[in-house]
Amino acid sequence: MARSANRLSFTHDILRLPRLPRPLWYVVVGVVALLLLPYAVTPFYAYGRPVSTVMMWRWLTGQPVDRQYTPISRISPALALAVIIAEDGRFCRHHGVDFVEIRDAIAGADDLEDMRGGSTITQQVAKNLFLWQGRSYVRKALEFPLALWIDLVLSKRRILEIYFNIAEWGPHGQFGVEAGSRYAFGKSARDMTRHQAALLAAVLPNPYDRNAHRPGPGLRRLAGLYERRAAQAHWAAECLREK
Repeated sequence: MARSANRLSFTHDILRLPRLPRPLWYVVVGVVALLLLPYAVTPFYAYGRPVSTVMMWRWLTGQPVDRQYTPISRISPALALAVIIAEDGRFCRHHGVDFVEIRDAIAGADDLEDMRGGSTITQQVAKNLFLWQGRSYVRKALEFPLALWIDLVLSKRRILEIYFNIAEWGPHGQFGVEAGSRYAFGKSARDMTRHQAALLAAVLPNPYDRNAHRPGPGLRRLAGLYERRAAQAHWAAECLREK
């Protein structure tokens, strides 16, 4: 009997939560709530006009933000295909994280700072909506499950629409493809030609060094490559069709 009582006492001690000071418990609860908040908020992004953390920071610091939210139905289909080809060719085939591309990116890099590619459009949406810019293992660890969750609760069409409206497309606070298209070509995003769509796609992910308004030879070559690939890969945007 005594041996059984000792065993129960030992089990109770193992399962008992540590007695932390109350202020520390508040910190722990706050951190957990902060980590879970994006998961609670994401289903509501099936509607509305989300903004990115970069946009909010620019507003708070008094920097210009130029955005006119544009539904994907009012954006040239050529741009949707060009961006998928440029940024995430398997967008319609993976579930938020492309483990094939990640494996290839890791194989070709010495460390995280050298790693390029492997970041899907959905991961970029997760980063821009909820996380911070820059490369770090912590951000990637938070980004992966968020991307999987976003892909689960939002449609591919909605994910791309959000991406179109929170990504930076110009060097002076142009967020969203409407502002980017008007800055680069002086026309609405719905009126872009295939070549202009490829040029704007080639601006990503660095609109500060790549300027579709005055494209250099390198940017024009890259846009030509995307345009040719898009002409041969219409299937890449098959998941964007309205049902």
